Amino acid sequence: MTEPTPVPDHAGGGADTVAARPNSAPVTARDQGGATNGHAPECVRRQGVPPAAEAAAGGDQRRADGVEAGIVALWQAFGERRDQELRDRLVLHYAPLVKYVAGRVGTGLPSHVDVSDLIQSGIFGLVDAIEKFEPERGLKFETYAMQRIRGAILDDLRAQDWVPRSVRSRARDVERALERLEAKLQRTATDAELAAELELSLDELRELFAQLQMTSVIALDDLIGAGPMQASLAETLPDDRAEDPVAALVDRDSRRQLAEAVKRLSERDRVVVTLYYFENLTLAEIGKVLGVTESRVCQLHTRAVLRLRTKLTEAG
Repeated sequence: MTEPTPVPDHAGGGADTVAARPNSAPVTARDQGGATNGHAPECVRRQGVPPAAEAAAGGDQRRADGVEAGIVALWQAFGERRDQELRDRLVLHYAPLVKYVAGRVGTGLPSHVDVSDLIQSGIFGLVDAIEKFEPERGLKFETYAMQRIRGAILDDLRAQDWVPRSVRSRARDVERALERLEAKLQRTATDAELAAELELSLDELRELFAQLQMTSVIALDDLIGAGPMQASLAETLPDDRAEDPVAALVDRDSRRQLAEAVKRLSERDRVVVTLYYFENLTLAEIGKVLGVTESRVCQLHTRAVLRLRTKLTEAG
């Protein structure tokens, strides 16, 4: 009979006694915990999960069970009293559902639609779902609430949409027809080919395009350009009431040249121009001021205008 062979204990607790068996590997007589039960250690049986992680997982599960029990109790209390404070607590608990549904709905919408607006609409759907939910029917609230939240968001989007639903439907038909044609032709489809696919005439297709133009919108605060030239779209829109800086500069320069030309006129011509254009006197009134006839004033005015025109042409 073979004597037991001592094996060093890596835990620092002495030596393990291993019984040598004929034609077989030695079998440890005790596990890492020191128990001689003949089975693998607990951490090995759980596929190498450390005991600390296992304890943490158990703690998380207990907390989750506690939260679930608290929500069940909250639903029971709300069903009995229909108190607004209890409803608000339920809204806070299920608020992440609104953000999730709003994010899913927002992925298929234009960029100018703000997700925060969708969340605001979804909150009303969540409140409505809480008010109308009946736990005794055995349904899961999350599934019911997600449908109500999505419906509230879509209803609000339809209420804000100024485009008729029939036009939206035709727009989707055109998009699908373009996808089918381009997949089949492997190129951009012409208007004639698209009209044939939609079973429309070219005039009807162009009229449809005119209706679909109002479905394309862009936010005025969207940025365009790149680098130092980047600006919002609103900053690039022309203002018809604003003063044209180029025209204003040309006008000031013309006024300066005209004033200099008037100064170079003779005294009588300068008086005629001043009284006629700046004082708004008639030719007869100017004749009385100068002591000449109206016809003579007309001749002086014509001569002054010709001289001014010549001086301005030379200056230009």
